[in-house]
Amino acid sequence: MKKVLKKEFLELLLCVVTLSMLLSCKQSSLIDKKEYSNEELYRPNFHFTPKKAWMNDPNGMFYYNGYYHLYFQHYPDSTVWGPMHWGHAISTDMVTWTEKPIAIYPDEKGYIFSGSAVVDLQNTSGFGSLKNPPIVAMFTYHNPEKEKAKAPGVQSQGIAYSLNEGLTWTKYKSNPVIEFPSMKDFRDPKMTWDNIHKQWLMVLAAGDKTMFYGSKNLKDWELLSDFGKNIGAHGGVWECPDFFPMLVEGSDEYKWVLLLSINPGGPNGGSATQYFVGDFDGKTFKLDESFSKDINQQKGLWIDYGRDNYAGVTWSNISETDGRKLFMGWMSNWNYAQKVPTQKWRSSMTMARELKLIKEDNHYRISSLPVRELQNYVAKTIKKETLIIKDKKTVLIDKSLVDLTKLDIQFTLKNLKKDVYTFSFSNGFKNTISFGINKKENYFFIDRRESGDLSFSDVFAKQISKAPFTKDFDKIDVRVIVDKTSIEVFYNNGETVMTEIFFPEKPMETFAVTKENFEFTIENLTINQLNFN
Repeated sequence: MKKVLKKEFLELLLCVVTLSMLLSCKQSSLIDKKEYSNEELYRPNFHFTPKKAWMNDPNGMFYYNGYYHLYFQHYPDSTVWGPMHWGHAISTDMVTWTEKPIAIYPDEKGYIFSGSAVVDLQNTSGFGSLKNPPIVAMFTYHNPEKEKAKAPGVQSQGIAYSLNEGLTWTKYKSNPVIEFPSMKDFRDPKMTWDNIHKQWLMVLAAGDKTMFYGSKNLKDWELLSDFGKNIGAHGGVWECPDFFPMLVEGSDEYKWVLLLSINPGGPNGGSATQYFVGDFDGKTFKLDESFSKDINQQKGLWIDYGRDNYAGVTWSNISETDGRKLFMGWMSNWNYAQKVPTQKWRSSMTMARELKLIKEDNHYRISSLPVRELQNYVAKTIKKETLIIKDKKTVLIDKSLVDLTKLDIQFTLKNLKKDVYTFSFSNGFKNTISFGINKKENYFFIDRRESGDLSFSDVFAKQISKAPFTKDFDKIDVRVIVDKTSIEVFYNNGETVMTEIFFPEKPMETFAVTKENFEFTIENLTINQLNFN
């Protein structure tokens, strides 16, 4: 009897072990076993990154003869910040980029900090000709010796010109063209042709304010006015301004828009870009009265409420037939930019975006969406017209149907109640990047607290990022761009935007939605897989 029991026990034990092994094998088959290199795992598919070394602010962006030019702060000898150069890349559509040789090098006057470039079509500078108009760049010289000695005049503005469409540059022999020795932070000049007042116009950051300059020839500059002291967010130094007129959508009204980056002091910590809307008489910028009330109530209005869109500026020389205001930012944050776990290079740029100025109930707002050229890269589309979400968690798509590392997803949410709606990308290693809508407490969010490698920074994923509602709603349009290690979320046609980076251990494998209580509807779910081969 004991022998029989022993035999039965052994058989039962064998069955349990076998079943356990089968379940284990099934579970492990769901996990991606491939070993990925750092490049494979983290190098974006279509957001611009340098081939190697450090990159930060976009600089000198202009369009000419079929090419969009992107220059950028670059230190070619390390993956952390160092003596700044201007790197260079070109594109025919702002989506795929070709990196070119370094454009502007430091010299005896200092490092080459951020700035801008314009196409001098009428050759007002005299550097070229009407037949071959010069490209003129203005940048900030940063003198490290003066900085070390705590001497005045650490930063000044220099110019350079190109007669071969921005490939090589000659520095102006009379540099610097603008100095302000008593000012410590005096940098990042952004030039534009002011067609309304028929002048070259330039704005630069000056500590806790901006300064406006005018010129007839891009070489001789007159101080016009300043703006910003005690206005808007001032949690850190002001940087990388941009200034331009915009038509209000659907009207003949135009306003002037000032972009202003700040670090620290962003709405979710560290770096971010705020904006101002008002009027400019050719010398002085004055906030619109309703907008002034709005920024006081909301402690600043922001181009992007995520943590990873900084120092963004617009392209110059976009044709009137195109008419768009085109923007790109640096997709990182000074809180951790030099520590992220990419080995060969550091940093990416955001997706190029079109900015629009909208007016609702006498409130002016900037909206932004990815440039339309991205649609040319759609390789596969999956559509679901109506989904009624009843379960607590619903998987919307997985890696068997699309590559979740390069997606453009669009959908409309309806019948939203006081609930929390969370959309998440996950993998078999329990890495998750989430975004969504909290209608209980009225904010949008991104949550990367379990998104993968967090070891490089104590603040990278300390808390979720939030963006306030501009109005209540029970229906909302959502668009999401995913590129391996970044997510850009656009709510209500880009009225609220959130951009963040993350570093998963393996590529994401599922896209799902969860809700806490009430059922709701997803309409017109369109999942576009992108292809860049």
